[in-house]
Amino acid sequence: MFGFLRRKKRKSDATEGQDEVDQPAVETSTGDDEPTPPEPASEHGTPAEPPPIHEEPAATPANDLTVTEQDTRRQKSDTASSIPSEPPAPRPAPEQSGSLFSRLAKTRSGLTEGLGDLFLGKKRIDDDLLEELETRLIMADVGQKTTAALIDELTDEVSRKHVNDPEHLFETLYRLMIERLEAVQPDEPPARRQAGRPHVMVVCGINGGGKTTSIGKLAHRFKAEGRDVTLAAADTFRAAAVEQLIRWGERNDVRVIGEPGRGDPASVAFDAVSSAKARGSDILIVDTAGRLHTQSGLMDELGKLIRVIGKAEPEAPDEVLLVIDASIGQNALVQARQFNQAVKLTGLIVTKLDGTAKGGIVFAIADELGLPIHFIGVGEKAEDLRPFEPRAFVDALLDRQAD
Repeated sequence: MFGFLRRKKRKSDATEGQDEVDQPAVETSTGDDEPTPPEPASEHGTPAEPPPIHEEPAATPANDLTVTEQDTRRQKSDTASSIPSEPPAPRPAPEQSGSLFSRLAKTRSGLTEGLGDLFLGKKRIDDDLLEELETRLIMADVGQKTTAALIDELTDEVSRKHVNDPEHLFETLYRLMIERLEAVQPDEPPARRQAGRPHVMVVCGINGGGKTTSIGKLAHRFKAEGRDVTLAAADTFRAAAVEQLIRWGERNDVRVIGEPGRGDPASVAFDAVSSAKARGSDILIVDTAGRLHTQSGLMDELGKLIRVIGKAEPEAPDEVLLVIDASIGQNALVQARQFNQAVKLTGLIVTKLDGTAKGGIVFAIADELGLPIHFIGVGEKAEDLRPFEPRAFVDALLDRQAD
């Protein structure tokens, strides 16, 4: 069952049972309505006569007051402990804590929030239900075209199979979303090891999308798998990018070809391919300068870099990956379309999915461009760049839980 339906049912059951359980409660004293504390007494328990006016006040009243305050505090503590406290908020299941499920909370809440009320209260599927579902998909940046196609297929399912159960409708949506993503995913991940030469990956994208950071995280992942990795710092327009990549190389004990101040990115890429081949590296990852998809000159330069890599190794590059920031929503689709026209992309890395409610953009890209998603970024740690798994992604997105 979907988690939001399960929670809604539990809340509904609890509300129905409340009328039966609620009875007039016996008044319990609280911190605001305490009994008046007794008059101060002497340490021996017998009230003392008022002292003569001419006598100096003894130290006993101060001690008596201290005792009385302690008694009052003790009464408050006993009273407070008798008041039932609110139950603590439920903790996430162990397998979900820090998992993809928890990292996609923002997109999931935007998509499923309110659907519990809508679905649980419905006994039949009607236009209002479909319209609300359509609105939720669009707000999650699934996109107008992809959303319209999904709603058409759902409507056809309802008509063809005479389905009236709203929960069955959501099960159908779950299946259709998985099918859309799986249709463009490769049967197997790229081998990333070619006979006698390194597997060459070119990574491109705009500035600020997480391109260089994603390369560093990829190096961490491949190094942990026992691969020999070489990085090429071909983002020569931004000295900070070269320095950032060198730091990632030092952190992961990975070689970096390139240095700050070296001007020609194509020559850096050529030298990196030659060096990786001579060393026998398994993987070469080439960083490129960030550029907007509207900058035709820089897009042409990216094409030149890829051609130069092909001269150093005729069958390279093996992958051209675009890094896109999920938080920009439909603009990511525009970027992917323009980059794909300039250089033939083989796949995507989608970053910052943990901090946005617009994670539905992956469906629009898969549906309209037919590009597979190879990795997703769901956090700051190196381990938070993860291989993309369509079923696990949709499970987390739609709050799908085992019954």
